[in-house]
Amino acid sequence: MNTKDYLAFLTHDIHSTVFATVDKDGHPHTCVIDIMLCDDQSIYFLTSKGKGFYERLLHHNYVSITGMTGNDTLSTVVISIRGKVRELGSALVDKVFQQNAYMENIYPKESSRKTLTVFQFYEGHGEFFDLRQQPPFRDKFVIGDVQLSNVGYTILDSCRQCGECLLSCPSECIEVAKPFYIRAENCIHCGNCYRVCKYSSVESILA
Repeated sequence: MNTKDYLAFLTHDIHSTVFATVDKDGHPHTCVIDIMLCDDQSIYFLTSKGKGFYERLLHHNYVSITGMTGNDTLSTVVISIRGKVRELGSALVDKVFQQNAYMENIYPKESSRKTLTVFQFYEGHGEFFDLRQQPPFRDKFVIGDVQLSNVGYTILDSCRQCGECLLSCPSECIEVAKPFYIRAENCIHCGNCYRVCKYSSVESILA
């Protein structure tokens, strides 16, 4: 899967997501927001200009979004993205209502939609985490003109192949080699390898 596929999954298969924003005092807020539209490199959502959420978006245009689907923990798929948003105004409101028919029940009159405005998430980093398979599968992707960042744990050349990390890894994602190496797509970022290494040969790169 690529960025386009992950954004489509977030929009159509998950749809309702949790947004994290901060207010003018630096205090965190969360709220549930539906992802209304997507294209190859962005997603779109809307809000009312009278909401505190709108004011927080204007104050600080960086958000973190997480959505998940599944009936229980081991059937869960999670997509998280963090990055920049910008206000587009009312131009896409009609398209939002066309593709999300339930909005007619929330804002039934044209006059009640005057306060609605659309935002675009256009640049940032994303992560796909799938617990439907064991070991879990993780993938990273980018949105817009940013570089993919390395997040997680890596084993350095100073590794002495003592095997302590192998015994402590719950997802068995460490491969025996010189040096040992971690299959990043199966790592759950528990940090056990970092904790048990006696030779400081595991490096932590966490966002």
